Amino acid sequence: MRPSGPFLDTLETRDPQAREAALMAALPAQVAAAQGVAALAGRLAGVDPASITSRPALAALPVTRKHELLERQQASRAPGAAPWDPFGGFSAIGWRALAGTLRPARRVYQSPGPIYEPDAGTPDYWRSARALFAAGIRAGDLVHVSFSYHMTPGAWIMDSGAQALGCTVFPGGVGNTEMQLQAMSELRADAYAGTPSFLRILLEKAAETGLALPALKKALVSGEAFPPSLRGWLRERGVEAYQAYATADVGTIAYETAAREGLVLDEGVIVEIVRPGTGDPVPEGEVGEVLVTMLNADYPLVRFGTGDLSAVLPGACPTGRTNQRIRGWMGRADQTAKVRGMFVHPSQVAEVLRRHAGLGRARLVVEGEMANDRMTLRVEAPEPSAAGLADALTATVRDVTKLRCDVVLVAPGSLPNDGKVIEDARRYD
Repeated sequence: MRPSGPFLDTLETRDPQAREAALMAALPAQVAAAQGVAALAGRLAGVDPASITSRPALAALPVTRKHELLERQQASRAPGAAPWDPFGGFSAIGWRALAGTLRPARRVYQSPGPIYEPDAGTPDYWRSARALFAAGIRAGDLVHVSFSYHMTPGAWIMDSGAQALGCTVFPGGVGNTEMQLQAMSELRADAYAGTPSFLRILLEKAAETGLALPALKKALVSGEAFPPSLRGWLRERGVEAYQAYATADVGTIAYETAAREGLVLDEGVIVEIVRPGTGDPVPEGEVGEVLVTMLNADYPLVRFGTGDLSAVLPGACPTGRTNQRIRGWMGRADQTAKVRGMFVHPSQVAEVLRRHAGLGRARLVVEGEMANDRMTLRVEAPEPSAAGLADALTATVRDVTKLRCDVVLVAPGSLPNDGKVIEDARRYD
């Protein structure tokens, strides 16, 4: 991979309709690959892969959320599990001990949970090269990687992309600030890949000790929020940093460009924004949960719920990249609350809305003090004064959640567009 010019390849500047056609054409093979792994075979039983060639057809498939992946992995690796499978039947690659594995994995990782992720070891397996390139990193650069190389895939995501670009990598890992600084200075690292907070620590320590980092000008950061204030702080010290949105399950999802206007989606994923707790796509611009379908037969996750909130940013990137943009990480979609001993989930709020057509956004507000809490469902209704609607919704909430709830009808568009379905406003002091 030796790109030239401002883009990694011509995929980034494709006609949007041509891109969409190519992504939809790739969907049947991905669905077929998913049907070939135990965890998804049952969930996709009866689905004709050849029929999944559009976003509406994709939206009709079930969502797999992270907690479901974890639960299946835990069950499949428990003592006496048959067949034993630490991946819970989601992976098409592995090693000899895994019954039915057809292709070898190069590495396996453990993320918090624990959740295990496979790596086939192919060039740029996690698709980070595009994000690194957009951050100005080029062939011949020395990239100092300060994500963890221990157990988790974080460092390997960046390492594989940097090597695919033709870069040299220093595997710094985490901690050992003084030693990492020494290496960055003596080796004259051109770029950094890691969390933004650790980059700040490194630069502060360099200033404190008088250690020069003359070549360090570029950075790709991830794993944490990256506010404009920190971006400006780094720029004042000569480092232009960009952010990537990636997860241990699916790798790179989107990346920042020189335009600094949202994050451009990677070319190797299909992203949907859905109403939290459901698989229902939301209108463009509305905040919802990020679902990812990877075009990867080795780990064929289809409609994987990241648990993260974001929204589509309308229009094209000013840099000339034509893929869809999202606004970046906007919080977590898992807003489950425990009310009077009962768990209330966003999916239950969605079920209430399903039973009453024509309603807009809804927000369940939990207030009061623990053991003396109360719920109020605020719902956007075309006619907030409609007779009987509030009472009908109150009855539906009780039927779905088994809890009492007040209902307040509000005008369309009056609830915040922030993806929040359940707001826990209780006092815990």
